[in-house]
Amino acid sequence: MEIVYKPTDSLVMYDKNPRINDRAIVPVANSIKEFGFKVPILLDKDNVIIAGHTRLKAAKSLGMKEVPCIMCEDLTPEQVKAFRIIDNKTAEISNWNLEKLNEELGDIHIDMEEFGFYDIPVVDELGEYLKDHEEKPPKEKEPLRIQCPYCGEWFDVDE
Repeated sequence: MEIVYKPTDSLVMYDKNPRINDRAIVPVANSIKEFGFKVPILLDKDNVIIAGHTRLKAAKSLGMKEVPCIMCEDLTPEQVKAFRIIDNKTAEISNWNLEKLNEELGDIHIDMEEFGFYDIPVVDELGEYLKDHEEKPPKEKEPLRIQCPYCGEWFDVDE
């Protein structure tokens, strides 16, 4: 498996992508800013995205001119189509162990709301949900802004 860097303008969005992902662009862009581009975009032989539509949109919103990619030329057209769906579906099947999540979040001093973590239930050491816990006042949500990948104009999106 080799990672190659491709110009963002050379990548092609799959026009039948069934995933609606615009709400994830800002958290993914924040992740790229904070940690770097750590998950390459998967492409077929024609530079059509197999997995990574949101990552490409986030990269473009950050003004990135190239992104890391993996060419998946070993997959058949049927496998490519199936992988696109399976890659997204498997994330939906998973659940959080809230006790362990709260433990992990307690050790992080990064503002996790920038990555879509809002209103995480707080669990005590016995695994009981705490309803009356002290928390910081909620931040006013900024409007979701996306950049058109074609004209470059920015738009506010109603959530």
